[in-house]
Amino acid sequence: MTEDRTVTEAMINEERGKEGGAEGKMTGEDTAKSPRCGNTVDLDLHAFRIKGGVISADEMKVIDKNADAYGTTPRERMEAAGVQLAYAVRLEMPQSVLFICGKGNNGGDGYVAARHLAEEADVYVISFGAATPEAESALTALKSTPAFILDAEREEDLPDIFDTDVVVDCIAGTGARTPLSPLYAAAVTRINEATGCVIACDIPTPGVRADRIVAFHAAKCSGAEVYSIGIPFAAEVYCGEGDLGRVPAKKSSAHKGAGGTVLVIGGGPYQGAPFLAAEAALRGGADIVRAAAPVDGFMPDVILERLPGNKIGPEHRGRLAELAAAADVVVAGPGLGDNPESLEVVRAVVSLAKCAVIDADALRLPLPKARNMTIYTPHRKEFSRVFGSAIDTALSSAETGRIVQRAAERAGGVVILKGETDIISDGTRVRFNTSGDRAMTVGGTGDVLAGLCGGLLCRCDAMTAACAAAYAAGKGGEAAAAVLGEGMTASELLEGISHVLWRR
Repeated sequence: MTEDRTVTEAMINEERGKEGGAEGKMTGEDTAKSPRCGNTVDLDLHAFRIKGGVISADEMKVIDKNADAYGTTPRERMEAAGVQLAYAVRLEMPQSVLFICGKGNNGGDGYVAARHLAEEADVYVISFGAATPEAESALTALKSTPAFILDAEREEDLPDIFDTDVVVDCIAGTGARTPLSPLYAAAVTRINEATGCVIACDIPTPGVRADRIVAFHAAKCSGAEVYSIGIPFAAEVYCGEGDLGRVPAKKSSAHKGAGGTVLVIGGGPYQGAPFLAAEAALRGGADIVRAAAPVDGFMPDVILERLPGNKIGPEHRGRLAELAAAADVVVAGPGLGDNPESLEVVRAVVSLAKCAVIDADALRLPLPKARNMTIYTPHRKEFSRVFGSAIDTALSSAETGRIVQRAAERAGGVVILKGETDIISDGTRVRFNTSGDRAMTVGGTGDVLAGLCGGLLCRCDAMTAACAAAYAAGKGGEAAAAVLGEGMTASELLEGISHVLWRR
């Protein structure tokens, strides 16, 4: 994609140069605005893609799933991976090749590669079956080639010796689970006894000693050769369905409280905000949510800790500290107001919390920070107030992304800069979220996002929770706005969030 774009710019610049000299040069900004440019994503954000290094299997699953939204199907990606794997095998110039293929898509990659090599060498495939539609399709296509396929269901079905020039491990890939089944473990033993070159597909199956590792899109372990399979960079930098997949579901054996406990601290000048945040935390999967606020109100799903008076003050500090110590996450700020005493109490209580989400008026210096993980959820004005960097609407998303990245690094937490495009950073990675609807400018949606972050933070790390929350809140807003239009309220956003997160 980069090479094609460069050629296009060069051609256009040459033509412009003939017409207007040096002033005819086309910039990246011009490209993005040009009527000839059909891109649906901001090309400048290419700078935030993953550059080298090793990514986890979970991170790759996010990218893989997000790629579905950009026109590449799992079957197409498998075909591309198989073609690259076949190319890597050809570099060994083998006369004979053995593929050991598991049931998942790693095995499917092997089936594709075997098909492409079937008329170039003696190709043998030990097949453990196909458990996904993509792998099944690849295996079906392979059966129409000269490759010799041996179905293996038990250890005794495996040949005693793997004596081909190349042996390709396509057993498990990033989906490996230990301990391995007896069949898989026996296959690993045979692979390690082979005399030929051992090539691992994407990542070695646990226990396999590979001579080469052929990774797709990004390395999942050190020493890998990385091959492109055409996944758009947007699948890395934009939040999507894949981010929701990183939120773990409860185990079937879960008991009350297993989803986590959230404490919302806020209220005073604004009565509804802490309740919206508390309800959103429940929608995010928290089991027990308390709202500690100097306001009256009732929501049957939320435990209200009614604080005496009409604002949070020093007299509440002891009780709030007890509640914070018992909570997995504290969400501080919704409806709090800017009273200095309230802010000081909240800052002190948050410092005792395990994890926290800081929103609204609590976003003031010195920034409150929890003992482990903290998420900050400012809009543009709050961001400028806290981090001293004005976010001009004239700035590009890439420029703003770098500002947010530096702010998150200084804060030592995750920052979600809310806007038409949310920008999320942990100080290293920068992600962008475009889900949402203009109807979400209604009051209270920020409280919902903060509470949702709190619920998700009970289950996963701060960056994962922030990305999933931003995307889910936006998609929930889209669903509510599709029915209610610009008459949507923040309360009506909540039901859509549940469907987005938990009814996939």
